[in-house]
Amino acid sequence: MASPTPLTLRHLIDGAWIEGDGPSAASTDPASGGVVATYREAGVDLVAKAVAAAGHATSDWDRRGVLARGQVLRRAALLLAERAEDVAVLMTREQGKTLAESRGEVGATIETLHYHAESARRPDGATYPSSHPDEVVRTVRRPVGPVAVITPWNFPLQIPAWKIAPALVHGNPVVWKPASDTPAVAVVFAEVLAEAGVPAGVLNLVLGPGAIGAVLVDSPEIAAVTFTGSVPVGHAIRDRVVPRGAKLQMELGGHNAAIVLPDADIASAADAIVSASMASTGQKCTATRRVIAVGDVYDDLRAALVERVAALRVGPGLDPGSQIGPLVSERARSEVAAAVEQAITEGAEVAARAAEPDSTGHYLAPTLLVGRPALTICREEVFGPVTTLLRAEDLDAAIALANGTAFGLTASVFTRDERAARRCVDELVAGLVKVNAPSTGSEIHAPFGGLRDSSYHAPREQSSDAAAEFFTITKTAYLRLAPDAVGGRS
Repeated sequence: MASPTPLTLRHLIDGAWIEGDGPSAASTDPASGGVVATYREAGVDLVAKAVAAAGHATSDWDRRGVLARGQVLRRAALLLAERAEDVAVLMTREQGKTLAESRGEVGATIETLHYHAESARRPDGATYPSSHPDEVVRTVRRPVGPVAVITPWNFPLQIPAWKIAPALVHGNPVVWKPASDTPAVAVVFAEVLAEAGVPAGVLNLVLGPGAIGAVLVDSPEIAAVTFTGSVPVGHAIRDRVVPRGAKLQMELGGHNAAIVLPDADIASAADAIVSASMASTGQKCTATRRVIAVGDVYDDLRAALVERVAALRVGPGLDPGSQIGPLVSERARSEVAAAVEQAITEGAEVAARAAEPDSTGHYLAPTLLVGRPALTICREEVFGPVTTLLRAEDLDAAIALANGTAFGLTASVFTRDERAARRCVDELVAGLVKVNAPSTGSEIHAPFGGLRDSSYHAPREQSSDAAAEFFTITKTAYLRLAPDAVGGRS
């Protein structure tokens, strides 16, 4: 079957789709190497135009009112639902994940749009008693201003929706810089939002490398920055944004542990761990990177994991038989392969490895390693289908081992002992702790975010309350009646 004709992409600036002013670029299919889309990158001047357009659109979008803005998001959800299958196929072609995973992401994005559309009807302030009988004291939420949204390639639709939908519903214009590996999915999402009624200048899309993200976050007109990506890039953004007083929200990397206690159901624990470590080709910041077997559960858990990892089917994401797709790029594949080889050199044992397809593509066999905590791969995040099985004598040692990295995003524990589970919830250094469930996955209505190097101390993503806290500023208003002309009361 011939590959589809490559798409030609444009940037969305002040309501117009325009060609970039930078070098030519392309996105490619990780399974075949075929070109998915071509475009010219945005340069500094185009980024400046996008920021200016957002600034000019701020007042009108604010005056539109929160309920009207919620209606725009509702229409966007309906439009995306109509195009769901086409968008899922495009996502698989450009990012590499299996079609089932892409369909799931599109569905979750539709739900995110509906959720934030409905959040427009939530209370927007609180009232407080006043010492004056003719006075009402209340808080009022106001838009923070133009927001820079910088998103990764691993969830090219869902993570942008987590950020863009609440930014818009709370009255903020957006300048969005998506990952350069998945620009076509970004353009489709921007098209949906524009067609749904987002006015000119309220959503601006600039395509290009990380360097234009630096230009964007340096812009003094940008009042807030929300970023998901790597720790080094996040720290660089922090060092630029915080000194100038803009708001900052970041979700960064993870090195997430799964603790399995001797009383756990081995089969269900192994299923959850393999899913959490290998699904989406391991390209999730919440993926399980370390498996900690406590006490005499080690041998049975190892056997269960070996059986499941070896049986995984790797292949093109559009192949219905594939469970694991390629990595997003050759660069990504080479980095993961080098990390695995380094682990082996340092003494790790390959306990299981799935078969790779005999075809082109950025494939790397899902791999279960067995080793020691001192391995580099047990301290540094490796963004691929690799996890390492470790031993711990007891729960004390397991918690210490789980907490022994610079990260603190997610963790999971498998046990029937409620006392042990509660202890893990309290003592594991992670912003999200799962009991008898994968370290991956979260609910849109619950806060999501990490600790330590996995995040930044700011309101977290997903929950409508947390989103409102980040994307607005709060004022306190003292509303006192004017004196009565007859009675003179004041």
